Amino acid sequence: MGPYDSAISAGSSSGSSSSSSSKPHEIDGLLAGAGYKVRSSDLRQVAQRLERLETVMVNTPADVSQLASDAVHYNPSDIASWVDTLLSELNHPVPLPSDLPDFPDLVVSPLNQSMVSEAWTQQHQNISHHQLMAVTATEEDSGIRLVHTLVMCAESVQRGELALAGSLLENMQALLTRVNTGCGIGKVAGYFIDALSCRVFAPQGTASPYGSSYEIEVLYHHFYEACPYLKFAHFTANQAILEAFDGHDCVHVIDFNLMHGLQWPALIQALALRPGGPPMLRLTGIGPPSPDGRDSLREIGLRLAELARSVNVRFAFRGVAAARLEDVKPWMLQVSPKEAVAVNSIMQLHRLLGTNNNNTRNLPIEIVLGWIRNLNPKIMTVVEQEADHNQVGFLDRFTEALYYYSTMFDSLEACAVQPEKALAEMYIQREICNVVCCEGSARVERHEPLAKWRDRLTEAGFKPLHLGSNAFKQASMLLTLFQLRATVWRRRKDV
Repeated sequence: MGPYDSAISAGSSSGSSSSSSSKPHEIDGLLAGAGYKVRSSDLRQVAQRLERLETVMVNTPADVSQLASDAVHYNPSDIASWVDTLLSELNHPVPLPSDLPDFPDLVVSPLNQSMVSEAWTQQHQNISHHQLMAVTATEEDSGIRLVHTLVMCAESVQRGELALAGSLLENMQALLTRVNTGCGIGKVAGYFIDALSCRVFAPQGTASPYGSSYEIEVLYHHFYEACPYLKFAHFTANQAILEAFDGHDCVHVIDFNLMHGLQWPALIQALALRPGGPPMLRLTGIGPPSPDGRDSLREIGLRLAELARSVNVRFAFRGVAAARLEDVKPWMLQVSPKEAVAVNSIMQLHRLLGTNNNNTRNLPIEIVLGWIRNLNPKIMTVVEQEADHNQVGFLDRFTEALYYYSTMFDSLEACAVQPEKALAEMYIQREICNVVCCEGSARVERHEPLAKWRDRLTEAGFKPLHLGSNAFKQASMLLTLFQLRATVWRRRKDV
């Protein structure tokens, strides 16, 4: 399906309980050791205050600039008072219409309480310490064997010994019954076993369908809600764009992956608060065609236009639908020489690193970076995974992916457990399947390390741009907030 576009314009209008050994007013020991003073009985309330502060920071970044000082780099001794002070200083948000539809709350949901299995009877609770150690040792041994067998299986796949790989997959399925598949290595191994099974047993050319663009978009949304990675990327990119637009009266953002438009409400509100008044903002959002024939890009643009109108920001939206980023041509973006342009790419450029089916000299990434450079943007913000999943050798790519996604799942366990978490994990599972199962043009998850991206962008004529001091300090503050709130919620669960 070929690219098409739609346009929209809008003018401005005029308690958690403590453990039995803790006293109600006892200071939490683990947090105190880290320099934070929190009563065990107050963990729930403090976590909720931190959640509220995070919402304010992510949604109104311009308001946070007044807090960008060296004070964010040390641990406040009294979290509750510190958060209350910050919230009181940020008590002047831009009013939003109460009926604004379908914009999700920009909040990292808290850790759920740990679940206790109904099958865990009093008889099991009375098991001896020796027996518990034996069970733990057996599970750990099975986990180590799983990792070794996964690597052996990947070696067999690389050598083309699919019969041996199939036998190893059967062995790993048996090992999975001896480990906890709800978390840790058991969960990660299960995903990689499924991906290898798809590669070994599926007919040639049919392995690992990546899913429709609509399915990926839905899972992306849940991944966004489940953990802070994308929120932090959006926040930091917005800060850099805001600084690049300083002093310009007509600005144009080109978003390579509009999705639900999650990134742009905060920027619109920040521009509304700009000293001297907001500029005229144009947003061009690129996204896949809707599977049901609806103009979903236009619907997102209408919601953003409603928000812009409510805060008196002159706004125009243009949607460009394209199944692949390389199908987009610069003339579709209608860039004016009078505009200050920002190009925003959140985890999209790695999809252009595959081979060129036409066997021409330039790869898709070179072509796209070339016309971006010709647009002469004020800034280009690029967010990519720091990984090395684009290696030619399958075994090297596999082992790198196994390490990378093990770390990611560990991080996801630490930062959020919520009803949407299972769908967020499905988003990561799709990536694993694509990295392990697919080759050629079907393999789109071709993540590369920062050093390679730096060299590639430099060769294309781009120069690195340092974040301003306010943007850097606000980003540091947001990272501190994510870490602190996750720690508080974990302590609340423990006690």
